[in-house]
Amino acid sequence: MTEKPINVLVLCTGNSARSVLAEALINDLGGGQWKAYSAGSRPTGKVNPLSLEILREKGHATEGFRSKSWDEFALPDAPKMDLVITVCDNAAGEVCPIWPGHPAKVHLGFPDPAAVEGSHDERLAAFRQVYAMIEAKMRRVIALGPERVGEA
Repeated sequence: MTEKPINVLVLCTGNSARSVLAEALINDLGGGQWKAYSAGSRPTGKVNPLSLEILREKGHATEGFRSKSWDEFALPDAPKMDLVITVCDNAAGEVCPIWPGHPAKVHLGFPDPAAVEGSHDERLAAFRQVYAMIEAKMRRVIALGPERVGEA
């Protein structure tokens, strides 16, 4: 195990669904060698309840998640990022703050499960599907490491 974990910032527009799922997955799959955070360019102010429901269903802890601005991670006392991952097309196209230390950057787009309409079960099914997609990609990111993440 490395002394310092690999810090990852996962960005989306609202920081309520995809980025939260990716944060939980990286933290749990990373075996203590990876530390993920998530944020949004225009945070919704709350984590989507279906995000928390699917995380609980998959065995992840759900305490401490909150929808927050990416500006928090551009402050001088913020953790230094090794890798920045955008998970939605809107965030990938926006002008991001300048991240201290010039971390590697990669875009890994996923459909927005929060945009799905329908019954609770239909919406939860969309979250399950996107969770599985994010899980597969985050496993690949961790296997490759931040230097080769572009191959994910």
